[in-house]
Amino acid sequence: MTMEAHVLSRYAEGARRVEADLCCPVSYDAQLLELLPREIVERDYGCGDPSRYVRSGDVVLDLGSGGGKICYLAAVLTGAAGRVIGVDMNDEMLALARRHQPEMAAKLGGDRVCFRKGRIQDLAEDLEGVADYLAAHPVVDGASLAAFELERARRRREEPMIPDGSVDLVLSNCVLNLVDDGEKPRLVREIFRVLRPGGRAAISDIVSDGPIPERLKRDPELWSGCLSGAFVEHEFLRAFREAGFVGATLDKWDDAPWRVVEGIEFRSATLTAVKPLAFDGRAERGHWVIYRGPMAWVEDEFGGRYAAGERTPVSAEVFARLSREPYAGMFILIHPGRPKSQIQVAGCVPGGGCC
Repeated sequence: MTMEAHVLSRYAEGARRVEADLCCPVSYDAQLLELLPREIVERDYGCGDPSRYVRSGDVVLDLGSGGGKICYLAAVLTGAAGRVIGVDMNDEMLALARRHQPEMAAKLGGDRVCFRKGRIQDLAEDLEGVADYLAAHPVVDGASLAAFELERARRRREEPMIPDGSVDLVLSNCVLNLVDDGEKPRLVREIFRVLRPGGRAAISDIVSDGPIPERLKRDPELWSGCLSGAFVEHEFLRAFREAGFVGATLDKWDDAPWRVVEGIEFRSATLTAVKPLAFDGRAERGHWVIYRGPMAWVEDEFGGRYAAGERTPVSAEVFARLSREPYAGMFILIHPGRPKSQIQVAGCVPGGGCC
C-alpha cells in the first residue's frame, strides 16, 4: 500500500465513522456549528479554525475539504456575494459533503458551495473530468495513451479546475502534512498560483519542533495521523516565502504540543501569508516609511532594513506592501508630495528634527 493509498483508506473510514485520533481539540463558533448537520461536525478532522479569516464577499478555496465543515462555515461568513470551493480526492468524504448541499443551500439562502475532486498539489487537474474522459475513451494501446496525455495537458491548460488568480482566500485545515514531502513545494506554488494579487492564505497545520527521522516518515499510521509528514517549524514559513508570498506569519501557535513522539513535539499552528500586488516595475520616487518600533530595527523578507524612528526610502511596490496587512500599523507612511507638516511622529526623528 502506498502512503497516499493508506491516507485515502484511513480518511474513507473516518467519513463512515468518527475517528478521534485524527483531530486536535479546536474551539469553533458554537452558533455557526448549530447550522451544520451533526455528522459533518462529528466527522471533521482538523487542528485549527481557518474559517475565521474569511471576509464578506470572498471567493474561498478549502484544500482538503473533507466532509465540508470549513466550507459551510466559510459560506456563512462570506455571505451572498461570495462563494466557496472545496477540493478533496477522497470519494467518501466528497459524498458526505455533497449529501448535505441541498439542506445547507436552503439554510444559507443560496447554493454557493461546490466540491471538486482533485489533488491539492495539482489544482489544475479535475480528477472527475479525467475519469469521465477515460470512461468514454479507455486507454488500450499506445495511440490511446498518447491521445489521453494530450487531452489531459489540454484540459490543464485550457480548462483548469482552479484557474490562475481566481481566489481571494485559500484555507486548509490539517491537510498539508498528508502530502508527500517532495510534493510540498509544488503544493505551496499552487496556492500562490490560484490566488489573486493581494489574496491571502490561512493554513492551519501540524508542525514539529525538530527534524523527523525517516523511519517515522515511513510509518503509515503516523503519516496518516498528521504527524510524520508535518513541516518542521522553521520550514513552514520558509516554504511560503520561497513560493513568493509576503508577510508570512505564525498567527496562531499552540503552547502545549498535541503529541510527543520519541521526544519530538507536534503542535498546531496557523500560518497566514499574502500574495503581493502586481506592479509594472517602474520606479516612483518620494515614498518613505518610518518603522514605529518597539524593536531597534526590523528586516523584511526581501532584505529591506528599517530602523525605528528613521525615514527609509522605498519603492512604490514596497510602500504598497507595507501599507497592507500584516504590516499595516507597523509603519508611518509618507506619500509622495505630502507636506512635512502633515507627518505625525511621536518624539524626535534621528537626523530629521522634531515634530
